[in-house]
Amino acid sequence: MAQTSAGTQRAPLNREKVLRTAIQFADEQGLAALSMRKLAQTLGVEAMSLYNHVRNKDDLLDGIADLVAAEMGVPEIGGDWKAAMRARAHGAHAALLRHPWATGLIGSRLNIGPAMLRYVDATVGCLRAAGFSYQLADRAWNAMDSHIYGFTLQQVNFPLQPDEYASAAAQFLPLIPADRFPYMNALSQLVIDGKHTGIADFDFGLNLILDGLERLLGSD
Repeated sequence: MAQTSAGTQRAPLNREKVLRTAIQFADEQGLAALSMRKLAQTLGVEAMSLYNHVRNKDDLLDGIADLVAAEMGVPEIGGDWKAAMRARAHGAHAALLRHPWATGLIGSRLNIGPAMLRYVDATVGCLRAAGFSYQLADRAWNAMDSHIYGFTLQQVNFPLQPDEYASAAAQFLPLIPADRFPYMNALSQLVIDGKHTGIADFDFGLNLILDGLERLLGSD
């Protein structure tokens, strides 16, 4: 084992520890702050030591993206496909909320790590077992992922907390007078009066997609 400056033993470095530490760093400080130098400092090693476990920064990013994909949960093939896709969507959304930086990272890479490949293969397999053609299965899981990733990005980046919606609506109401923006004014009044939360509903969009896919399957 390696020695620390205080003379105590430190567990040897490996790829898993490097990637897990990088994820924790990104969770705490953001992906933009992650560098090989800062990661090495966090691990208490020289930066060159990292290259024994990751080829370069791209390999590091691919690795942490795949570990997040492993948290999403692999759909079951051969059962209730709508239940499996609903569980898949909720698992992915929860994983991406735990790692707010991950949605943008996954969306910007090829994502051919083993966890992501298992995840996508099982997704296509579940839809194929339900009777979807390969072409429709491909469109289906991409439509679901567009909802998952898009909703997550909006939720992570939206500047207000749900308990601030009513006060924000009241604050901005003078900017949307009823004579110019009647529908937005009316909607804002509902939020101010507590008759509508204004909170986006993940399941609302998900159910629209799943119900639409079920109708397509029935007419295929």
